[in-house]
Amino acid sequence: MKCLLLLTLIFFSLSSKAITFEDAVFPELATSARALAMGNAFIAKVDDASAVFYNPAGLGTVRYPHLHFSNFHLELNKGLIQAATGGRLGSALGNTSKAFSLDGNRQILLKNPGTIAHSSFHALPNFTSRYFSAGYLFSKKTRAIVTSTTSVTGFEYADRLDQGPYGALNMSLFGGIFKAGASALFLIRREVIATANPNVAINLPSSAYQKGMAAMVTAGSKITLPFTFLPTFAVNIHNAFNKGFSGGSGGAGVPAKIPRGYDVGFSITPQIGTSTRVHLEVNYKDLSGAYTGVTSKRKILIGAEFDFSRVFFIRFGYGDGFGSAGLGIKSRKLEFDLTTYAVDTSSSSFRGHEDRRFALSISSGF
Repeated sequence: MKCLLLLTLIFFSLSSKAITFEDAVFPELATSARALAMGNAFIAKVDDASAVFYNPAGLGTVRYPHLHFSNFHLELNKGLIQAATGGRLGSALGNTSKAFSLDGNRQILLKNPGTIAHSSFHALPNFTSRYFSAGYLFSKKTRAIVTSTTSVTGFEYADRLDQGPYGALNMSLFGGIFKAGASALFLIRREVIATANPNVAINLPSSAYQKGMAAMVTAGSKITLPFTFLPTFAVNIHNAFNKGFSGGSGGAGVPAKIPRGYDVGFSITPQIGTSTRVHLEVNYKDLSGAYTGVTSKRKILIGAEFDFSRVFFIRFGYGDGFGSAGLGIKSRKLEFDLTTYAVDTSSSSFRGHEDRRFALSISSGF
């Protein structure tokens, strides 16, 4: 009995150390480089295909319908870039493929202990128009760190694969003053968060992953007052029906339930000259406190977007305690966004440790 108790304590102590995802501050299943440049303060502004995940009410402000089969988002953090390149072009070319696999991360980080590696990629082919959107989500996220090169639990990692079809609808009332919308995603998740020996190659069997399926409904609304600066109030609900995952046979159980969370926001959009606008927005994430242990200061998001002729954009923001910025180009056939932002990798403190990231989004079609 004493041995069993000791093993249990060891298991839980190791599990608690494992690196995790920053869902409390960035709960969107598919993030947008445009939004991240604005500190992820986006639920009042969103007017593109990402409205499905940020606030489906935003579909009511989509300007043109489009069918985009090529819709990709890629991001890497500063730690992984530096560890993979070492300042040498040859190392960068050789380590490119390693950056997107668990064992590749282990090999890179073994030479760079204490460095956090983060990579994220998603594809989102979709048809989006005013009031309607449908598509397919494929999203892969990996985070890892080698805390000790000699400990058998010195490699901590988190790996998540999300995919599934989705659809969204929107309605507008009172001449567009009030908009409401909802999206439904049939989410298939495969996830593992664990520790391992950094000196031993990782080839995880399928049974090591938590697996599950869930119907994720996102609902939102916004009110835009027909006054100067167009003041807008918005609210969004993640996992509106509070559904958990099911169907985890053949794996290590089912993933943890995505908490039902409420986000609120306010924005104004002053017109500057005949072709220039500036959008200013503030959001508060997780109003109901579904994610515990995270200080409220980290959930305040602030963003600004300067719009030149609806073609060229400059963005700035503040999210999770750190600054962000980005550039964007948009036409009916092409959307391009380049962003830098940061998250706090500490568990609950404010501005504890900065993890700087770089994101690129490209969407094209007709």
